[in-house]
Amino acid sequence: MSDNNQSKMEETMKLWLEYQQSRTVETREKLIERYLTLVKLVAGRIAISLPQYVDKDDLISNGFFGLLDAIEKYDPMRGIKFETYAVVRIRGSMLDAIRAQDWVPTSIRQKAKQYEQIVSQLENQLGRAATDNEVATALGITINELYTLLNQLNASTIVPLDEFIKTETSSAHLANPSEHIEVEEVKQALAKTIDKLPEKEKMVVTLYYYEGLTLKEISLILKLSEARISQLHTKSIFRLRGALSRIKSSFI
Repeated sequence: MSDNNQSKMEETMKLWLEYQQSRTVETREKLIERYLTLVKLVAGRIAISLPQYVDKDDLISNGFFGLLDAIEKYDPMRGIKFETYAVVRIRGSMLDAIRAQDWVPTSIRQKAKQYEQIVSQLENQLGRAATDNEVATALGITINELYTLLNQLNASTIVPLDEFIKTETSSAHLANPSEHIEVEEVKQALAKTIDKLPEKEKMVVTLYYYEGLTLKEISLILKLSEARISQLHTKSIFRLRGALSRIKSSFI
């Protein structure tokens, strides 16, 4: 670790200790300034699935309240990195605001549900990822109409995959050890499903959810347009949602 990084870490810890003791506005402002880039980072990552008419500045504003909440409740003595603690609250504030606005039209929600069901049924029958042509045929539409539909469905994949897993398994409120085992089985099954995705979709999921890259960064790596990367992301999320639904039903 460089002397500069070490100095920054020591300075940050000093700020936290000072804030724990004094709770002054001045110290809080310094902490906000230090971590404000986290809000922009989270907004950029969530924006991969946002339609263009949703204002990114609104996301950042809502994320700011999550940052304030994290600063108020964080205890540096617990040994958890603030960045890890804060990102959950920042993202939660953004997603809560999006859900409250309910900006996804009912018609899109219905199309999303139909698309997810068709893909899930097809892939369950085939035992592999369905091709675009197979999905289009099953939906009774042309391949071009399918691509138009996928662009519309971008809006319905706003809740990231990790949030979807939390919702489906309710891991924060598990009542007994057997439920913890069930969640682990779901995660393992999901990992296998990701491994079976078509190569480009698997790359997008891996780079986005595991490597933390943005839409633009992934497009540069794969040498594809951002629109195409967004489409691959949408397709992969619906495949994984369908797989998760099938996994869930096996526990019932």
